[in-house]
Amino acid sequence: MGRTGRRRERRPATERTTSTSEEALFGGPLRYDTRWARHEQAFLRLGLVTVARRLPAMVRGAVRLAWRADRNALLLVGAAELGRGVTQAVGLLAANEVLRALFAAGPIAERLHTALPALVLATAASVATTLLACASVAGTGRVEPKVERLATEQYLECATRVELGAVEDAEFHRLLDGAQFGAASCRYMVGHCVSTLNGLIAFVAAAGVLGVLHPVLLPLLVLIALPRTWGALRVARQRYVSTHTWMEHTRAARLLGHLLTERTAAQEVRVHAVGRFLLGHYRTMSETAETEQTRLARHRAATELAAAAMAGAASLATYGALAALLLAGAMEISVAGTAVLAIRTGSSSLAALVQHVNRLYEESLFVGDLDRLIAEAGRRMIPEGGLPLPGRPRHVRFENVTFTYPGSDRPALREVDLTVETGKVVALVGENGSGKSTLAKLLAGLYRPDSGRVLWDGVDAAEADRDDLFSRVALVTQDFQRWPFTAESNVVIGLPSRPGDRERLEDSAAYSGVDEVLPTLPKGWRTLLARQFRGGHELSGGQWQRFGIARAHYRSAPVLICDEPTSALDPRAEIETFDRIRGLAGTGRTVVLVTHRLASVQHADTICVLRRGRLVEQGTHRELMALPGGLYRELFRMQADQYAEPGTHAGPGTGAADRGAEGPAVPSPAASPETPVPVAGDGPAPGTAPLANSG
Repeated sequence: MGRTGRRRERRPATERTTSTSEEALFGGPLRYDTRWARHEQAFLRLGLVTVARRLPAMVRGAVRLAWRADRNALLLVGAAELGRGVTQAVGLLAANEVLRALFAAGPIAERLHTALPALVLATAASVATTLLACASVAGTGRVEPKVERLATEQYLECATRVELGAVEDAEFHRLLDGAQFGAASCRYMVGHCVSTLNGLIAFVAAAGVLGVLHPVLLPLLVLIALPRTWGALRVARQRYVSTHTWMEHTRAARLLGHLLTERTAAQEVRVHAVGRFLLGHYRTMSETAETEQTRLARHRAATELAAAAMAGAASLATYGALAALLLAGAMEISVAGTAVLAIRTGSSSLAALVQHVNRLYEESLFVGDLDRLIAEAGRRMIPEGGLPLPGRPRHVRFENVTFTYPGSDRPALREVDLTVETGKVVALVGENGSGKSTLAKLLAGLYRPDSGRVLWDGVDAAEADRDDLFSRVALVTQDFQRWPFTAESNVVIGLPSRPGDRERLEDSAAYSGVDEVLPTLPKGWRTLLARQFRGGHELSGGQWQRFGIARAHYRSAPVLICDEPTSALDPRAEIETFDRIRGLAGTGRTVVLVTHRLASVQHADTICVLRRGRLVEQGTHRELMALPGGLYRELFRMQADQYAEPGTHAGPGTGAADRGAEGPAVPSPAASPETPVPVAGDGPAPGTAPLANSG
């Protein structure tokens, strides 16, 4: 137990210095504890034998990806490297014949004539080696970028096809952060595999020649490379652990640099003198990171010095053995000359082999991070296939739905029962954190409930084809994506499968008000909406919001979810936009409206009031305003008071708060002929009595 505990503590260390900037800006040290990685206890402690044993698997993975990318180029590289090994061996043997002829007895002219064929062969072998090396470089250069593209596509697919809950999970983001280097490492592994193959073949050729000349020299040749192999692997392990540990710190430092150059922060950077503030913190964090780089450099220098000393001792022993063989008469001088060439060639090839195996090992650590991401993403991927959904659902029903966000101990929604009818406008209102947006995301299929069901005409969304479900929904959110593409692309990206539908595009522009924006754009639909590129144009917040609405209209989905869709619009544009959104219900679409602007939901067919994750009230505007002590009534009056004349109050029967959709005042609760439709919740608002659930 004690020995095991001590062994577990012996992991590569990194400096734990925490800068004042980390404490001030981020609340503490930005370090990843690499113990979370499952491979750290085993893979980072691999010895030389274990690395050699794992080498075929590492090479096999790179070759498999290269085969998918460009098999012809891979075959060219393989043939070229095998050919180089043969020509190098032939060249060494030819050199041995040249030396044998030159050191033989007889006139110099006769010895030169005898050595000429071998010399020609050695020259031809050298030329062939060079040509084959060029072919290998060309093939490698062709396959490497394709491998990186395939690996990058795998990485990006993992990021885009997993459930939304995975994207919002901190642990999954750790995997994403770690795997971001994997695609480039896949590319580098191809080159290192080729170099490893070349070094291995060259070493085998030199070792074979040495074995023919004298078997004693062969193990000494291997002994020369072992110290450098140990040193290279030790440095690689330290660098890998340091990269992972300091990953979050590096990302934070890049964030500070980005904030200093970002357009959205430019005003405060100047007016509030944020520039000097952030630059000072950037300098502090960079100096902290420099301390770690200095530590790595010291460790590498010490390791390489020890490895060089051991390699030098091994070289001395090798040449001493060669001298002993000469003195004992066990080897001719010509053979000794060839042995020196073979030792130099073999040790050089072995040193290169060790270097590339080390790099292969190091890159395989990062490729392993990508493999772990792919495996975890496979477990958290949005499932493919499932039950089909109706093209135009009659209703979507929530049955006793409860949902809790990962990492939270409080449900965001609790036992919600709600029916969303086709062709109706349903408004979700309530205070911040009441569960409005969460309910909308469950409707859109972005989350699955912990308990209960979301039924589309009786089909459980949990069993439905998710792509089919997504195709039934269009989104307009407050923080919708502002794509840095052309104006046209910003609309048609709502339905990427139909990019060339001009009639639909023009209809969406007219519906959303984008047609009023287009004349102000220098190139119309072809205007690039990204100021960071040359010729790019920037839109106002309200103009962007019109493009977001046009995108949702272009999608033409049966269910439209609008989450604060008019937050950036002026009052006139806001009223026009809400009129357009409500008009969609008349075309058979269902509109789910999430908003804090209660004056805009008076015309909704159903208003659902949420509080602390529960549906506490439900009905029309008139019904909810007639509910004594109702939460909707309270919130509506609070907003109406903001527009009342100074010294007046929007009280019952006097202000806008008590006016119905058509304008006349709403009768007081005691005299109201309306019957409110209340819903039970987690406790009524002040002044209300517990109410029955309407479902």
